[in-house]
Amino acid sequence: MRKLHVLMFLISILSVEAQNVSSPSKTISLSFKLSSDGKPTYSVNYKTKPIVKESSLGIAIKESKSLETNFRIDTIDQKSFNETWQPVLGEQLNIKNSYNEMTVALSQPSTDRKINIIFRVFDEGIAFRYEFPKQKNLNYFIISDEKSQFNLVGNHKAFWIPGDYDSQEYAYNETKLSEIDNSKLDLNNGIGVKTIASSFRVQSPLMMKSADGIYINVFEAAVVNYPIMHLDVDTKNFGLTSNLVPNAIGDKAYLQAPCVSPWRTIMMSDDAREIVSSKMILNLNEPSKIEDTSWIKPMKYVGVWWEMHVGKSTWDYAGSQNAQNAADGSLKPSGKHGATTENTKRYIDFAAKNGFDGVLVEGWNVGWEDWFGNWKEEVFDFTTPYPDYNLKEVNDYAKSKGIKMIMHHETSGSVANYERHLDRALNLMKEYGYPAAKSGYVGRIIPRGEFHDGQTMVNHYNFVARRFADYKLMVNSHESSRPTGYSRTYPNYIAAEAARGNEFNAWSVGNPPMHETILPFTRLLGGPMDYTPGIFEIKMSHYDKSKTEQVHTTLAKQLALYVTMYSPLQMAADLPENYERYADAFQFIKDVAVDWQDSKYLEAEPGDYLTVARKEKNGERWFLGAITDENARKTEIKLDFLSPNKKYQAIIYQDGTDADWKNNPKSYAIKTIEVTSKSKIKLNLANGGGTAISFKPIN
Repeated sequence: MRKLHVLMFLISILSVEAQNVSSPSKTISLSFKLSSDGKPTYSVNYKTKPIVKESSLGIAIKESKSLETNFRIDTIDQKSFNETWQPVLGEQLNIKNSYNEMTVALSQPSTDRKINIIFRVFDEGIAFRYEFPKQKNLNYFIISDEKSQFNLVGNHKAFWIPGDYDSQEYAYNETKLSEIDNSKLDLNNGIGVKTIASSFRVQSPLMMKSADGIYINVFEAAVVNYPIMHLDVDTKNFGLTSNLVPNAIGDKAYLQAPCVSPWRTIMMSDDAREIVSSKMILNLNEPSKIEDTSWIKPMKYVGVWWEMHVGKSTWDYAGSQNAQNAADGSLKPSGKHGATTENTKRYIDFAAKNGFDGVLVEGWNVGWEDWFGNWKEEVFDFTTPYPDYNLKEVNDYAKSKGIKMIMHHETSGSVANYERHLDRALNLMKEYGYPAAKSGYVGRIIPRGEFHDGQTMVNHYNFVARRFADYKLMVNSHESSRPTGYSRTYPNYIAAEAARGNEFNAWSVGNPPMHETILPFTRLLGGPMDYTPGIFEIKMSHYDKSKTEQVHTTLAKQLALYVTMYSPLQMAADLPENYERYADAFQFIKDVAVDWQDSKYLEAEPGDYLTVARKEKNGERWFLGAITDENARKTEIKLDFLSPNKKYQAIIYQDGTDADWKNNPKSYAIKTIEVTSKSKIKLNLANGGGTAISFKPIN
């Protein structure tokens, strides 16, 4: 009897007293306790400064008592973990994964249910997830809400986009937390499908900066069999609460125990470079499930794509946008179809001449007559080419030139149709030797009523990556949910768009100059982005004098993006003829690597500037990219990342003295100097400008 009393006493102590876990360096500490009503709560400090004040955790279950209150602590276990692993493709050869972990096992006596909350504390932040063990009274269940709170301590500056269930393709807003309000946004922004359900809901990752200079980022990792998490903002008290994207009938997630939720993450540092260089999101994902990864290769490519965006060509064969004409066989070639055999050969020739790996062709297959806006189910079959595109001839020609063709799978949101045809499409790719495909999800989703970011679609994107892996193929998804590190588990998921890319500059209000300085702090934390840089003809009036649209950049900044925007799949997005007119600047795109041994983030400030140096994998060359927002910038960079006792030829591609993103974007200058690791280089970045540098050892 006395032993029982002692046990009960210990449990009560555990329920009241905070349980603490710190990062390996002791810089970050997390405290957990149960409130007086048995609610799980946590708080986080960074260098003794509070970052997250007491915040509650819990799960609401449909048609059942919620897992939010009346808990008791059964056990608390702590352990440490330390490893170094090598990504198949990445920003560095080795990634350190080191953290301290605390697992709190909770039970709810009134329901006889159990839930574990697992906390991991890294030197760059914290993560937590819910674990549902195998148990008698919780088998199949439906999550109606997740009640994870992030109660911040101040009215931080925030970089945010609306909590849209269907699109991440927004330009970022820079405001205080108290000023977040989706109802005040100008939504005439070129986005085709918008689903914004609340004025005070934003997407994660949410990047912030406190008044005392602490950078904070709230995100998630390892989203598998679960919907994407958005954040509801309390604009008065500066609290954030998780909001899961619902399905067609309003439920959030269908689960079966044992299972886990994704990780909820909070990065923090007084140095912005530690946020943007963090690999915490990747580290929270499972190691690669692909044993033989030798077929997963980085690629630099060109494509029949930009000419459709600028109005030179069309995706569809007849330019009619009328599927009725296709049904009765009356389609007539318009003469503007971009994906023809002859035009593709032109791109293949250009790729071969300039040392590129691949060519992407959009608009090669039937179905583009009514591909968008009709909520049509059977729109593409992914195997039938248009009459003017000869698959075998094109591929034989590419093979003769040493070029790999990249397949294009636009689904127009008809996911059910894509899954029905997927294996036939992948077999076609294997037949012709395609190593990769770009997929697209423009438009409203079928199954109808589902959102791009719901559990159904998350499962689809992950399924496609796994199915591609079965065929030893790579996939690059566009208009998908944003990545959360799944490329560690399936490294054939080589890249994604899942943010506002370069294409918006051709036909909309475009992307402001600060856009590319924010994306590495947000979207790119979850995985590589196929941003499609390299636009040299910046003003769309070049193609049509009546057009006023343009890329909000200088030409030199377009070069720098190949270094600052990491991706192992890099497109030289402009037309071949434009590159031929600026062959000296184009040389940097030809030279720059796409896979890296090491990366150094030299300068960083979200929304303002970014300077990155990277060393190529299996070589000794370094490349540097520096970009700025709408403000011109002068800086001096130490070259101490270069190998000592070596001399380097530095080729500097910089803004001209009269360069300006709006008025004179194509002004650039190129100079060559000799440098060592002891040298310094002064950079002068124009408004919306940048600098790109290649360093080649010469001894």
